[in-house]
Amino acid sequence: MKGNKITMLGSGLIGTFYTMTLHQQRGRDRVQTVYSRSEDRAKEFAKTWDIPNWETDMAKAIQNDDSNVVVVALPNNLHKEAILLAAQAGKDILCTKPLGRNAAEAKEILETVEKAGVFHGYLEDLAYTPKTLKSLESVKNGAIGEVLWTRSREAHPGPHSDWFWDAEQSGGGAIIDMGCHCIEIGRNFIGKDIKPVKVMCWAATMVKPIAAEDNAIGLIEYENGAISQFEVSWTYRGGMDLRDEVAGTEGNIRLDHFLRTGFEMYSDKGQKDYVAEKAEKQMGWLFPVGDEVNALGYTHMFTDMFDAMDQSRKPMEDFYDGYIVNEIMDACYRSIKSGQWEPVALEIWRGKTNVDKLQQFIDYDEQHFLIKEEKLPDGRDKVIIKHKATGVLTQKIIEKN
Repeated sequence: MKGNKITMLGSGLIGTFYTMTLHQQRGRDRVQTVYSRSEDRAKEFAKTWDIPNWETDMAKAIQNDDSNVVVVALPNNLHKEAILLAAQAGKDILCTKPLGRNAAEAKEILETVEKAGVFHGYLEDLAYTPKTLKSLESVKNGAIGEVLWTRSREAHPGPHSDWFWDAEQSGGGAIIDMGCHCIEIGRNFIGKDIKPVKVMCWAATMVKPIAAEDNAIGLIEYENGAISQFEVSWTYRGGMDLRDEVAGTEGNIRLDHFLRTGFEMYSDKGQKDYVAEKAEKQMGWLFPVGDEVNALGYTHMFTDMFDAMDQSRKPMEDFYDGYIVNEIMDACYRSIKSGQWEPVALEIWRGKTNVDKLQQFIDYDEQHFLIKEEKLPDGRDKVIIKHKATGVLTQKIIEKN
């Protein structure tokens, strides 16, 4: 099968992870041109990854006839420019998160690629981790019942690049950097066809001397009553903490993706080379990652993207998803300022409407609902029930025959 020829826009950490994954995974998809704002970095990157062409002119890199796919791994303030150029050139486009610095940018990007009729994929890697995909399969199969609540946490000492600490270039702080991951993870578990309706968010600049939030906590309420919670921090010490929880009516799921994965090493001498993303030291207790690009979702993400291109189908994550995430983050920033719940102002919504609230009362008998049943320490069984007509709560011991 014919492979894809790729123009990689960006030679930083994300561009490195993307190229590493592409060249190691399917093999037939290769980066043909790399663009960097630095000539020295462009040359070095091209040599390292055996890329035949390099460019410092973005338009030339995108319009290069040797590629059919453009991968955007650039600072957030350059996403719109790059995508609009790629759409104009008729190239298929994959873009790293977040799609835009705000919902207005994301909406313009979405409308542009749809009008151009080009393939578009939103590179939300943490929605593609092996553990997440397996958990999503379990949820869709009904293993934990109806999803009531999700929690997603991402915390580390802060971004690698200077531009991300500048709110004008990035669009915000820890929320725009990591909240986008957490929000989309929650959407996947609750159901991306369920509308997010309002947000309550707290944020503060606690440690870093920047004009943006370095810590934030948010709650997103969905039309069916489900709640999605996110926690993000640029001041967390000791590496990168990636955890998710999903609570349903019939069970729950807990995931630890990165910091505690069963690979622990102590070194008094010090490890000389790279340990893991956001690792702060090479001595003492270390937490290496066996297959980093796979653990972070890059492998499955690019497989889905290029398989979707081959099969002329929509990938699991596309620019519409990126737009929804940007609208939710905009609501978060409004809530931070107002200190109140703020509506998610979706100008484009393609999911369900007028969804019923989640409500699964269990009958105990004709007159009562079951609230709880449990085994007591002495071995007896107890139930707590509510009378359907009067609302009276009672508890009773179930006598054994």
